[in-house]
Amino acid sequence: MMRLNRFLAAAGIGSRRQCDELIAAGRVTVNGKVCKDFSAQPGAGDHVKIDGKLVRAAPPLTIMLHKPAGFVSTRKDQRARDTIFDLLPQKFSRLFNVGRLDAQTEGLLLLTNDGELAQWLTHPRYEREKEYDVTLDRPWDPAFAPKLLRGIFLDGRRAKFVWLHAVSPTRLRVVLRQGINRQIRRMFEAVGCHLKRLVRVRVGNLRLGDLPRGHWRVLTTRELENLRSEKGRTTPSATIHETRRL
Repeated sequence: MMRLNRFLAAAGIGSRRQCDELIAAGRVTVNGKVCKDFSAQPGAGDHVKIDGKLVRAAPPLTIMLHKPAGFVSTRKDQRARDTIFDLLPQKFSRLFNVGRLDAQTEGLLLLTNDGELAQWLTHPRYEREKEYDVTLDRPWDPAFAPKLLRGIFLDGRRAKFVWLHAVSPTRLRVVLRQGINRQIRRMFEAVGCHLKRLVRVRVGNLRLGDLPRGHWRVLTTRELENLRSEKGRTTPSATIHETRRL
């Protein structure tokens, strides 16, 4: 058996934190009675409902999607924009995305029904690394690098890169251990640069690889084990790495 929030997360309701909120709000019943006991462990014969609708736990499933530009990271959009779920078969409709990529950002996005894994990947204390390929609208000036590595203030927080790698005059690789809204775009805008393209290529030790845009695949058992076990850091702090003179 598992705790109630994990049971709900395994059913694809949301992350454990989101499920805790449903429990606290009194929207969850077990065998017809409102249950606000976070330590409750429903058994196989128990009937768990949210707002009167029966919830059934599903086997854990996590997929990787190569999100194209122009799709929003949500299930439904009030402005009728294309969503990431338009790219997926109906059988994945109960998965939820682990974090978000803004509409114009491409690349690696995980979707799961495993609330514990989602918590492990997104909670700030784990400092999970995320690596991005950045294409600028003008040649890169290395003089800006120290400022971006020291950090600039966004939304009252110091936003910074922990690694910056110049690939070509207009292409960079950067690594974050934070999750501030539109952080990369806003950081480069702060030094006068605008992005032509932004692609997430890695989360922790999981890489996008050659998965085509708009396609998805199920993570292997080994990949899931690695995601759960690794500490999320593969690059040193505050590092500038250049492979060529620009």
